[in-house]
Amino acid sequence: MGLLSKKDSRLILDPLADNNPITIQVLGICSALAITAQLKASIVMAVSVMVVLGVGNVVISLLRNVIPGKIRIIAQLIIVAALVIIVDQVLKAFAYELSKQLSVFIGLIITNCIIMGRFEAFALANKPWRSFLDGIGNAAGYGLILIIVGFFRELLGSGTLLGFKVLGDPIAKTGLYALGYENNGFMLLSPMALIVIGIIIWVQRSRNKELIEE
Repeated sequence: MGLLSKKDSRLILDPLADNNPITIQVLGICSALAITAQLKASIVMAVSVMVVLGVGNVVISLLRNVIPGKIRIIAQLIIVAALVIIVDQVLKAFAYELSKQLSVFIGLIITNCIIMGRFEAFALANKPWRSFLDGIGNAAGYGLILIIVGFFRELLGSGTLLGFKVLGDPIAKTGLYALGYENNGFMLLSPMALIVIGIIIWVQRSRNKELIEE
């Protein structure tokens, strides 16, 4: 028998496509607009949310029978705030420049609708292992969209990926720039993230007609 049952596997796989937090549930849009101008920032934000949501779901699940219903939101906020502070301090210690770039957006993980939504909808009603899988799955679905958006925005807006020049040198006019290509500065603006997400949503619904709302 494998480590994951078919039911458990769906907790991870469904948020990657047909139940994606951003493109289907329309949650966590703010960070997708704000920090995806660079692929590196997108990856770090994705990993940060995965740590916070995965661990947070487990903690909430373990405490679900002892947290009074009247203060459950306060308890959830305290737990997620503690986890975000830990993530923020780790970033400052090992990736200070990137931490400054993400700045306030790491702190805003505390109010990310995806995290509070999974606490309420899943972790409070399920055991730790399934809650962990749900957290990892939803964070992976969220991170996948951030990485796709960050990939195209940095590539088309700056001609780089993870800071490396992949289209050539725009000053020396090498690579694609020698053929007359120019970086699209609009891709670095936040509204372009919304357009890229819109294209992803269109592709997703074109592939799966069941996602189209009547």
